[in-house]
Amino acid sequence: MQDQHIASAFDRDLEAIQAQIMKMGGLVENAIMEAAVSLETRDEERAERVRAADKASDELEELSNEEAARVIALRAPTAIDLRLILTIIKVSANLERIGDYAKNKGKRTSVLAQMAPVNDSAGALRRMAKEVERMLKDALDAYIARDAELAQDVIDRDHDVDQMYNALFREFLTFMMEDPRNITACMHLHFIAKNVERMGDHVTSIAEQVVYLVTGAVPDETRQKGDRTSVTNMATE
Repeated sequence: MQDQHIASAFDRDLEAIQAQIMKMGGLVENAIMEAAVSLETRDEERAERVRAADKASDELEELSNEEAARVIALRAPTAIDLRLILTIIKVSANLERIGDYAKNKGKRTSVLAQMAPVNDSAGALRRMAKEVERMLKDALDAYIARDAELAQDVIDRDHDVDQMYNALFREFLTFMMEDPRNITACMHLHFIAKNVERMGDHVTSIAEQVVYLVTGAVPDETRQKGDRTSVTNMATE
């Protein structure tokens, strides 16, 4: 009877933390697209709202980590239960980093809004961000449903985001060579493109955690990255 009580208490704790994770995921999904739209429409107020909203994500990460630590201390989970708690901590950390990248996009939007647009770069970045947002939605759905197949699909789709980044990288190089006046704007746009590509990597990490949670096996670490710009990269993270 006591074991049942402990198990039900653990389940309640887990549900509460997972609710925080899903709330955080919703905030981050929104931030991804709001940052992209603010760049495309050159809306500085919208970009500022994205930057301000990041605080809520940070607070949710801190809260979920505190709750996870409390559960580990009080319930001493083992086996699959411990794997669940550790997955929550890692998913939370990845969501927080994605939110940070969205905030950084908002900062650069304020700068780019003062410069002439560079072709349809902002539109291309919005399409890239939309793919990452779809991946994140599916990764979180996979987490809730414990769907390893959907999670693997998300992992595979990261290659598409990498290819979008590669195409933009080449495009920015071309624009800079054609007209040196484009250099400053293209550098900012490249940083944004790299941020979105890194968002995709963090979404992939969430999906990999889902696969590990469901199967107990770590996904193949030899996954090929589609980002081939490392040799000539214009900027580091």
